[in-house]
Amino acid sequence: MGIAWYTSRKSTAASYFLGNKASPWYAIAFGMIGDSLSGVTYISVPGKVGTAHFSYLQLVLGYFVGYFIISHILLPIYYKLNLTSIYEYLKGRFGKNTQKTGAMFFILSRVMGAAGRLYLAAGVIQLFVFDQFETVHVPFWVSVSAILLLMLLYTYRGGIKTLVWTDTFQSLFLVLGVVLSIVAIVNKLDISFVEATKNILHSQYTETFFWDWKKSNFFFKEFLGGIFIAVAMTGLDQNMMQKNLSCKSLADAQKNIFWFSIIMVIVNIFFLSLGALLYQYYTQSGIALPMDGDTGKILSDKVFPNLALNHLGIFAGLVFIIGLTAATFSSADSVLTTLTTSFYIDILELDKKDQLDEKQKVKKRTTIHVLFAVLLWLVILGFDVLNKKAIVDTILMLAGYTYGPLLGLFALGLFSKINLRDKLVPLICITAPVITYLLSNTFKSILGEYQTGNELILINATITIGLLLLIKKRTVT
Repeated sequence: MGIAWYTSRKSTAASYFLGNKASPWYAIAFGMIGDSLSGVTYISVPGKVGTAHFSYLQLVLGYFVGYFIISHILLPIYYKLNLTSIYEYLKGRFGKNTQKTGAMFFILSRVMGAAGRLYLAAGVIQLFVFDQFETVHVPFWVSVSAILLLMLLYTYRGGIKTLVWTDTFQSLFLVLGVVLSIVAIVNKLDISFVEATKNILHSQYTETFFWDWKKSNFFFKEFLGGIFIAVAMTGLDQNMMQKNLSCKSLADAQKNIFWFSIIMVIVNIFFLSLGALLYQYYTQSGIALPMDGDTGKILSDKVFPNLALNHLGIFAGLVFIIGLTAATFSSADSVLTTLTTSFYIDILELDKKDQLDEKQKVKKRTTIHVLFAVLLWLVILGFDVLNKKAIVDTILMLAGYTYGPLLGLFALGLFSKINLRDKLVPLICITAPVITYLLSNTFKSILGEYQTGNELILINATITIGLLLLIKKRTVT
């Protein structure tokens, strides 16, 4: 709140949307760690090491290549066109309907994705913190309301100018959460850090590369999927790009992406190493892993919180909660600002309405910001009423499908000179994910044990491009 007060003084549209084009690249680079790693990632990546080993690193290596593409292809275009919303590019290239389609796919994906991540992370905090209070019962809706209210209070005025610094602050505590958790486990194991490193390197958990093409963790599925996921979910995502566009120059933005990509690989190696240590501690201490009573499978998302909060002592418990809270806030707070930006510019086009004075624009912008917070609150409570994790997973999966059409639209715009029948673009972008979903089920029935993995976004984008080519305008010679 202190950071928000300091950074939002004399706040204007220029500071809300793009931080007055004065954001330090190093602050953005470090702050993007928190944006990229949600509370779910904080819990899931270490927990999955027991079954998936270090295969997640294949995806992260793909991210690294994807960030290079963003830095050298997408950012130069965004800066050349002086964009505030990246979907303005689609308007200039194909038309207004295409711009609104891209923006709506982003809004749908981010509302569902942010709400789902907040629900799952808030559920862990509720279970291990608020439900442990003996004197007072704190309902789930109260704890979620408090989280969203805090996010609203420190983002609604300053926007990007505030988020650059709050995300840096939160990313610091997210990284500290991982590092100090490793310290706590090493101390409990009563070994040196050199011994801990050797134990990790020589364990079965460090198996990284997998070559069974039918499995979802096949190297090329993960690596290529990582490239296109990074391009789509970072380079074509308003939430991730808006802070990059707040740098004072293209060179600074590229420098930011370069160092962010390196930090991202290092932080994920720490997450995976923590996972290996978690399972080694369970084995050495004879503690039972959390299991699903019906299936007998390990509940990977409970491996880290169970150990940190029930077996490693107060210090480790506090470190876990602080790290999880930082990851939860950092991955969701910027969503409110970027959803507001996209809706304000792409959907309502309020930035083009000269009849509105600055005070009226601020009022409308603030109203949109608050309404998106309410929408997130309603979706999260909807998840809680349904109370079925599988439903949340399905919604998050459907949100992931939305990036395929975005990837297809931008690819066609950047690497071809064709024009489209703008009015038909929304229909195509709705049809492509449906066909992709049906095709993924067909793979399973035809190929038997074949598991669709992260290559799905590439399939989705390819289908989108193929369908878009059917509605290209004929050139008149």
